[in-house]
Amino acid sequence: MIKIAVLVSGNGSNLQALIDANLSGQIVGVISNKPAAYALERAAHANIATAVIEHKNFPDREAFDDVMHQQLLDWEADLVVLAGFMRILSAKFVKAWEGKMINIHPSLLPNYKGMHTHQRVLNTGDLWHGCTVHYVTAELDAGQALAQGVLKVSHHDNVESLADRVHQLEHLIFPQVVEWICNQTIQVTSEGVHYKNQILKGPIQFCHI
Repeated sequence: MIKIAVLVSGNGSNLQALIDANLSGQIVGVISNKPAAYALERAAHANIATAVIEHKNFPDREAFDDVMHQQLLDWEADLVVLAGFMRILSAKFVKAWEGKMINIHPSLLPNYKGMHTHQRVLNTGDLWHGCTVHYVTAELDAGQALAQGVLKVSHHDNVESLADRVHQLEHLIFPQVVEWICNQTIQVTSEGVHYKNQILKGPIQFCHI
């Protein structure tokens, strides 16, 4: 059984979606860099181990990541899931978990890497928006995309409504991708990322009008 560790910084709604999904893998631990993160309560209610590792207590990013890395090893994690984890990870840490760490980003990557994606979509007048589950690499929001939730932007939408609609999509596609990794529907081999034993050439898309 795949052992999953989840990294969080805030409310933890995506963590809750993973907990509720009854994955074939096991969530063995949740790490937060913020002790007040509500995600920790969600984990505790589900009897999942937690660890608070406050980044401000470390002299630099690498020292923080080293302690986090050791905690993941202690839990014998096979897959690391970033669910609203608001820290840039060091290249050393990313390299250690390459092909074993995924993130969800609130845009249709490669469009709108970084922050404030909903406002940027509205500013540009894009017709389509959504979220992307991708492998994590040293370059921000640039790892291979595994799946995307796609929605049509309405002329009634504002930043808050778009954020809410994208969140709903995240809660659908994130658990699905994690389950695909758990049951080996998605696999990483020396040839690349495979989906159902075929090379994955582009993200699997889920549409939600």
